[in-house]
Amino acid sequence: MKKTIPLKLVALASMSLLVAACGADDAADNGDASISDQLEYTITGIEPGAGITERAEASLEEYENLAGWELETSSTAGMMGQLESAISNEEPIVLTGWTPHYKFELYDLKFLEDPQNVFGDAEFVHTMTREGLEADRPEAYAILDNFSWEVDDMQGIMLAALETDFDVAAADWIEQNQETVDSWTEGVDEVDGQVIELGSFPWDSERASSAVITQVLEEHGFDVTLTNVDPSILFQALAQGEVDATVAPWLPTTQGAYLEEYGDQIIDLGPNMEGTVIGLVVPEYMDIDSIEDLEPKE
Repeated sequence: MKKTIPLKLVALASMSLLVAACGADDAADNGDASISDQLEYTITGIEPGAGITERAEASLEEYENLAGWELETSSTAGMMGQLESAISNEEPIVLTGWTPHYKFELYDLKFLEDPQNVFGDAEFVHTMTREGLEADRPEAYAILDNFSWEVDDMQGIMLAALETDFDVAAADWIEQNQETVDSWTEGVDEVDGQVIELGSFPWDSERASSAVITQVLEEHGFDVTLTNVDPSILFQALAQGEVDATVAPWLPTTQGAYLEEYGDQIIDLGPNMEGTVIGLVVPEYMDIDSIEDLEPKE
């Protein structure tokens, strides 16, 4: 006997086919969309106070093809969450990026070419002190002046800190690189509880360097206080003598504006690291190579 299919089931099946067809059309439309459309003309950034945030905002003004684009600021952790999600789904994303950073160890990423040089050339991380530190704390000044290491060193600590805290990661690095550490303290007398206050920024790269130099100074007898603040506050505090030293500033581009403002009142001991880079970063699977490959919002 021929069975009759209820009209309700026919209607549901038809609706399912319609929904599937619409979904296919949407997928096709999304596939046809440009990278810029898929990104909704948005660059994923970090904290508003970061130097790279200011440079990213400047890029929106300098590049005509970024007309209509927006910079979405949040936090470094928020940016990393969005990057992980995008890569898991092989979706496009453009974010503010810098090296050293552990994301380059975890993911296959590339910097977009910057023809307008908005983000500058290779950067240097500098050591700076307040005026008078050499006279007041000559041993600390000497260690800070000797402090110098490589991008891979910092990046290794940042990666290790994903599984532990920065103090442990820094202690492990010191133990494994004692010869380098000894070169910073060679010929410097130990002290007994002299107080020194370091300033830094609340970002992983600076947490790595500050953890290392803090422990080295403590092992040499100093009582160290470390405070993380925004760059504008740190430079002002150094200029006013409220902070003794820092190993955090990125120059000449990232925090260059603050050095111009406060440089006459700060002692710059020069780079403690070279070869750092800032810019706009994308996953390698994205078929673009330059900021100019992005399209303006219609």
